[in-house]
Amino acid sequence: MIQVFPAASRSSMDIGWLKTHRSFSFGDYFDEGNTGFGVMRVCNDDDIAPGRGFGPHPHSDMEIVTIVLSGAIKHEDSLGHVAVTTASGVQRMSAGTGVVHAEYNASETEPLTLLQLWFMPSERGLAPSFENVTYVSEAMHNALLPVVTPEGGEHAAQIHQDLSIFLSKLESGKQLTHRQHGERRVFLMVFSGKLAVNGTVLAEKDALRITAEPAIELNALENAHFMLIDLP
Repeated sequence: MIQVFPAASRSSMDIGWLKTHRSFSFGDYFDEGNTGFGVMRVCNDDDIAPGRGFGPHPHSDMEIVTIVLSGAIKHEDSLGHVAVTTASGVQRMSAGTGVVHAEYNASETEPLTLLQLWFMPSERGLAPSFENVTYVSEAMHNALLPVVTPEGGEHAAQIHQDLSIFLSKLESGKQLTHRQHGERRVFLMVFSGKLAVNGTVLAEKDALRITAEPAIELNALENAHFMLIDLP
């Protein structure tokens, strides 16, 4: 089954320093029919003004992934971690038994665009932890590059859940296939360009939620930058 979610269908909020588009219920936006997809709970597409950000606030029992699309984000938390992540970087924070953190645009002059993703962990009460990784951006050209996996690695963050996040930049006319097993799900979002997924055409910030499709055919109608999440 394939469900299409056009970019315009997302909930949007603009408070000046923050422009956000929310794929699922979040904050003051609640839709009882759209509270998650499998273990996925949040997909926020945020533009953050220079020098601004989210002050210290708590979380628990959630796997939080931040993918930077442009600019740089500064992370600080109650565990003592301080890190700056740029494009070609991914943050993973396991809130576990509880952590307080803050996230800011690291630049006083340049805007920041990022994607924040929240997932339920494989078990509650984990020890809080933080990881900041850099991937090789060239490796996602005409390929599905894993940047978050259950195992982690030198260029992939480790997440406490049976899911993998892939990034790709597929050249116009090129094709890829992602094979799905059993009743697993795929969440896919196009960042730029135009992509056909099993015949369904997606443009910038359009998304799909896919369940139990054994083969997912990806065809770039234009140069396409996108994310694919394989999850239970």
